[in-house]
Amino acid sequence: MPKNLVIVESPAKAKTIEKFLGKEFKVLSSYGHIRDLKKKEFSIDVEKNFEPDYEIPADKKKLVGTLKSESENADTVWLASDEDREGEAIAWHLYEVLKLQPEHTKRIVFHEITKTAILKAIEQPREIDTNLVNAQQARRILDRIVGFELSPVLWKKVKPALSAGRVQSVAVRLIVEREREIHAFQSEASYRVTAVFLVPDAEGKMVEMKAELSQRLKNKEEAQSLLDKCLTATFSIANITTRPVKKSPAAPFTTSTLQQEAARKLGFTVSQTMMVAQRLYESGLITYMRTDSVNLSEYAINGSKEAIGQMMGSQYVYPRHFSTKTKGAQEAHEAIRPTYMENAQIEGTAQEKKLYDLVWKRTIASQMADAELEKTTATINIDNATDTFTAIGEVVKFDGFLRVYRESNDDDSEQPEEEDNLLPPLKKGQILQYQNITATERFTQHPARYTEASLVRKLEELGIGRPSTYAPTISTIQQREYVEKGNKEGVERQYNVLTLKKDKITDATRTETTGAEKNKLLPTDTGTVVTDFLVQFFPGIMDYNFTANVEKQFDEIAEGKTKWTSIMKVFYKKFHPLVETTLATKSAHKTGERILGKDPASGKQVSVKIGRFGPVVQIGTVEDEEKPRFSPLKKGLSIETISLEEALDLFKLPRTLGEYEGKTVSVNIGRFGPYIHYNSTYASLPKTVDPMELELDEAIELIKAKAEAEAKKHIKKFEEEPELEIMNGRYGPYISYKGNNYKIPKDIVPQDLSLQSCMEIIKLQSEKEDAKPKRKRGSYAKKQKA
Repeated sequence: MPKNLVIVESPAKAKTIEKFLGKEFKVLSSYGHIRDLKKKEFSIDVEKNFEPDYEIPADKKKLVGTLKSESENADTVWLASDEDREGEAIAWHLYEVLKLQPEHTKRIVFHEITKTAILKAIEQPREIDTNLVNAQQARRILDRIVGFELSPVLWKKVKPALSAGRVQSVAVRLIVEREREIHAFQSEASYRVTAVFLVPDAEGKMVEMKAELSQRLKNKEEAQSLLDKCLTATFSIANITTRPVKKSPAAPFTTSTLQQEAARKLGFTVSQTMMVAQRLYESGLITYMRTDSVNLSEYAINGSKEAIGQMMGSQYVYPRHFSTKTKGAQEAHEAIRPTYMENAQIEGTAQEKKLYDLVWKRTIASQMADAELEKTTATINIDNATDTFTAIGEVVKFDGFLRVYRESNDDDSEQPEEEDNLLPPLKKGQILQYQNITATERFTQHPARYTEASLVRKLEELGIGRPSTYAPTISTIQQREYVEKGNKEGVERQYNVLTLKKDKITDATRTETTGAEKNKLLPTDTGTVVTDFLVQFFPGIMDYNFTANVEKQFDEIAEGKTKWTSIMKVFYKKFHPLVETTLATKSAHKTGERILGKDPASGKQVSVKIGRFGPVVQIGTVEDEEKPRFSPLKKGLSIETISLEEALDLFKLPRTLGEYEGKTVSVNIGRFGPYIHYNSTYASLPKTVDPMELELDEAIELIKAKAEAEAKKHIKKFEEEPELEIMNGRYGPYISYKGNNYKIPKDIVPQDLSLQSCMEIIKLQSEKEDAKPKRKRGSYAKKQKA
């Protein structure tokens, strides 16, 4: 029997580590935390110095029993969970629950899963760092206090089943405030003037040279005036400057920069990036992926130097040491990098290969020479005007790190590769001939809505959250429907273009589509109302500085400078009375309610608010004799911007479209959007169809399509067993029986199944499920209904 038991938190990590250790080591996984605060209880004793009440979840009890038995039989238990605060807490919970003895327990950490790193960690064990454990515990308890005390306030004041969180609520506030900035934005016009001059190249051939006026013109009158002058002007080179320019590579990846760059270059969500990075780490291919350090080890720097020299030559080698600027950066000790720099490619899934390629290129580029460019700027005078044109040429003299990697930005996720733009030979005083000069009306752009990547950058900039919290925060605010990821359609806009060509000025009006955005984070009405409510009644919690200062306090706990319980006491003393005061506060209007005006037909008040199932328009009040009428908001309408006219239009539904086969066909809008009602059949309208414009013939086609889909769903029934039916689902045919579903093997034709054959399939799958106690029978049913 192995004398050593190594416990890690992930089975994939266990599998990789086991390859590096001999027969005297057994590696098991705890599958994350083995205990936590109780799910449906507060689980914190405020009177007893905020003592947490932990429990072992039911689905972990058997695992804990196995780990306890194995640990009792081992001479030494090695706790090898991740090196951050969460990993330290996992190790501590294992130590406590398994009742491990200090003389037989060792804590080891490593930030890459390689044989060298694992063996080195075993040679240098340490004790569990209680400061790191307390920092994690403080975060968990503070977040539980905020969530458990704030959520009931929202249930009472806004809408049932809502929740609040210390970091998630601040993240939603950022998105809500950005949306309001956009709505309040007033676009301003100006004129951009560009010119194309004809200049002889080195061989005397006339080539085009583009130039731009050095400043924007305020209005059409100024643009027209300039072009009038250009009609008779002489253009000459006033000055030529040539200077060398160097571009340096970006630092290696931190969690935040990896999430941002993977979103821009690969289109990954933040959660997707972390999931793929976790797999790469656990397979021993990259270093630990939750870090805010940009530091590289000497081993990595030397490995990069060797790889660059072999692949590209010594002139590309330029070792660099980057220092971390993020305060409190101690989630790990090194940037995210490949474990072996010589491996430019790996085996794995398509996603793993893409993310690894990104990490490898970024790391290698960080250790490469600067790119050397030559920038030439020519100033072009207009003899009868004070304005000047500028022509800029840039040529790459030595590509350096650009040979491997170019960083993207949020404004353009698919930037074209930079190309040399060399100016033709020019000399001071040279007279130029224009080919055309164009003054184009341009408009200032509203601030961009947040993407997942740009929100991560903003959270990091404000000091809110840490590497381990960005992905869960962004997932949570979407799951709770405070924010949704969506597209904004552009709007058509006219703009003016004045063109001087062949000594003639033309004036044209053109049309463009502007403001289109894809995959942006948009606040829902619920998210907006909850944000306003929390900002009004809990300004401290919603303050960006408060959230950032809490993170600093967690850092101080981790460094052993502050006691975690003292921070809890100070926070709770201010926070709890505020909760009680807010619950007792009475308001004349429902939170988030907007009065739009009066209904011309009835004279009753028209308002919009958050109802039990989401945003609704209400005609009338509870004080009226008649009950108020309600209508849910259509997709695309918002509580903040809906007009009285748009609100009243919603009450034109339901609309009767006519009859089909003797039954009435109508269209209405419900909790989940617009739908057609026909003879107990409900058919959802496609997103592109407006219920106010739907015609009877279109509705009939949708009814037929629904009936056809429904018919295909039911394959076969048996009179002698009415509870059993063979059906078609999203994942293929299955047997439905007494509330559970059973998959039909691929090599069986469903239509050919007899009742006896169905019962045999049910029996066989039931026996298999019974052999797996952790998995609930009928899990396939959930898939089918999803």
